[in-house]
Amino acid sequence: MSLKGKVCVVTGASRGIGRGIALQLGQAGATVYITGRTLQSSGDVIGSLTDTAREVEERGGQCIPLQCDHSNDEDIKKLFQTIDKQQDGQLDLLVNNAYSAVKMISENRGTPFWEQPMTMWDTVNDVGLRNHYICSIHAARMMVPRRSGLIVNISSGGGLRYLFNIPYGVGKEACDRMAADCAVELKRHNVAFVSVWPGAVRTEVINQLSQSRNRDKGKDSGINFDEGETTEYAGKAIVNLLTDKNLVNKKSGKILLTSDLAYEYGFKDIDGRQPPSIRQLSFLLGQNPKTAWMANWTPGFVYVPKWLLAQGGNKF
Repeated sequence: MSLKGKVCVVTGASRGIGRGIALQLGQAGATVYITGRTLQSSGDVIGSLTDTAREVEERGGQCIPLQCDHSNDEDIKKLFQTIDKQQDGQLDLLVNNAYSAVKMISENRGTPFWEQPMTMWDTVNDVGLRNHYICSIHAARMMVPRRSGLIVNISSGGGLRYLFNIPYGVGKEACDRMAADCAVELKRHNVAFVSVWPGAVRTEVINQLSQSRNRDKGKDSGINFDEGETTEYAGKAIVNLLTDKNLVNKKSGKILLTSDLAYEYGFKDIDGRQPPSIRQLSFLLGQNPKTAWMANWTPGFVYVPKWLLAQGGNKF
């Protein structure tokens, strides 16, 4: 699937899901700009922009790493000015993935919100939410005149019901609402905005935590990472979205699950597996120790309808 001639930006791409998305976009032929705070590897830091760029280029892609502090509005402005100048105003895809709260959330897991640091809210939702909106403004200013483009917020099921902590859930639900509302104003300009939910993803940080603590650490939050997605699964989903000619009319403004997109577009993860979907009844049963015994007896083809899944976040 060729994305030759496409110009893409993936924020927070030195590691994790952002890195995986950049790898798949570059492999598909796009010119990929990647951003993050860590340009070069050093000390015990996992991954860097230069590491990601090198791997993209080893696969035959073109990748341009740009160091950017996504908590700084001026840095964000300069980022898009650089792309605008270098690409003559062209921008086909923005993936809002930058996030700076994984370590802090992990360190405070199980602690009630009133006992967590006062800085938790800003750590979670400055880069993980406010920055997404600022980046989307700059991207829309490039996409609207060309009447073409796609903006993706990387979100999660934490936007539906409680997961990890309060600021996390509020931020993810806001990411979903941002996609829905921005899509309303962008539709007449033929620009799409969607929210993508990966499932449990085996990122470098998750793998490191599992090794340094214990294999069941991820299950404390209600998530089993053992059968999780690789970081490139979401990248495959976004490559397919970018080539979907009916994207604006059929999907803009919606929450899209990587597992549903894999089924629709017919792709598997890079290791040949089909990771479980959060809509599979067997998967949901397996997350609860009280119902885990039922999971092995539940057929994998039994899915929870989306309307029923949505009831988990019903506030009325």
